[in-house]
Amino acid sequence: MTLVGLVRISTSKQETARQHDALDPICERVFEEKLSGKLAVADRPALTAAIDYLRTGDMLTVQEVDRLGRNLLEGLIVLTDLFSRGIAVKVLDGIAAGEHTERSLILDLALALAEDRRRDIARKTRNGLDAARSRGRTGGRPRVVDADKRRIIIARHLDGESIRIIATATKLSIGTVHAVVTDYHGAAEHEPS
Repeated sequence: MTLVGLVRISTSKQETARQHDALDPICERVFEEKLSGKLAVADRPALTAAIDYLRTGDMLTVQEVDRLGRNLLEGLIVLTDLFSRGIAVKVLDGIAAGEHTERSLILDLALALAEDRRRDIARKTRNGLDAARSRGRTGGRPRVVDADKRRIIIARHLDGESIRIIATATKLSIGTVHAVVTDYHGAAEHEPS
């Protein structure tokens, strides 16, 4: 029996090192995908490639069961598809750790708990941002355009320069310059005469 690994992250900004550290030493080959697990098996190239690579008796290996899908429904769809193809799954960590050849309550529970954990993290993040906003603080990246850059953009715009030329000169995106100009015109319309 050969272990074939699957590493999945949802965005290219996430790291795969932890999953690779767990899978690389024990798997003959590890396939990696950087996309949402909400896609069907047919729409996940790395998962499809891993399935094509597997031979009878091999086992698809993931660090945690939620690497197969981001929520309960999608994870169950992937597991059902794998098991219908005769592909066994090995989960290294979590409550579903072990080897599986068919759906079970523990697999379903692990996927449900993972989905609940993601929902809880999203809720706590929203609550934290709302609490900070109510205190006058906002999250996110710092503004790119400070007061000096804004004055330069507006002055050049009033001199008749195009947004594209201003963007190049100020080393800002066209969208950022456009937003500053639009904000300026919106504020000018609301000023008392």
